[in-house]
Amino acid sequence: MRLTKGNPFTDRTNAMLLSIKQLYGQKLAALDGGIGQVKDVYFEDQKQWAIRYLVVDTGNWLVPRPVLIAPHAFGALEFSEKLPTVNLTCQQIERCPSIDLHKPVSRQYEEDYHRHYGWPGYWQGDGLCGLSDVPLLGVLDEPLPGKGGEPERPDGARKDAHLRSAQAVSGYHVQAGDQMSGYVCDFLMDGRSWVIAQLVVKIGHRFSGKEVLIPTGSVSRISYEESTVFVSLSAESVEHSPEYILTPVALDE
Repeated sequence: MRLTKGNPFTDRTNAMLLSIKQLYGQKLAALDGGIGQVKDVYFEDQKQWAIRYLVVDTGNWLVPRPVLIAPHAFGALEFSEKLPTVNLTCQQIERCPSIDLHKPVSRQYEEDYHRHYGWPGYWQGDGLCGLSDVPLLGVLDEPLPGKGGEPERPDGARKDAHLRSAQAVSGYHVQAGDQMSGYVCDFLMDGRSWVIAQLVVKIGHRFSGKEVLIPTGSVSRISYEESTVFVSLSAESVEHSPEYILTPVALDE
């Protein structure tokens, strides 16, 4: 990858896609103050690779703990060198339900989280983000009713969310057919829908190899036990996939 101080939100091959790796470490601001830095991204492996939360390390903020920020707080992302201001106050974020990152995110937690902010759940309705195909911006006075939501189960149990850490999946091997064809090193997302559209895969030698783009639609499954992403492509197809090169763009200091 040829990159000095590149724009984290643009690249020469996919000008409309955003690099997730370049989000890490970015500082977030609420309407009335700073929040912390982006530490990770949680995406859903059951619904078109949609991003559901940014994980933010609040550092020495008022209550030092990790918090989740959903795309509802941003709406569609514009192409800029930094993330926009979160449409929440520090007090709202401070009072949100606590999360234990050492445990899977449960649907019960997500229900409490979305209820706290007055957002509809993405699992409610047929749209990618619940009732819509794009994240709503802001906090609703009343949560929208979910049509076509998850039916009640006889035992009263709720289905847990299928959320995966982008940081954890980075470094996973990519297997094409019966061959290992590289490893995941980044993800490219659509800034409007918050959907991961491409995997950036390093192939060849770790230092002298190149990075190529693999559409997420070609992923047949992810094995978290084997730390491997299986794709429905041949090793030759992976090798000849489009190369990923960030365009060097000077940023303001």
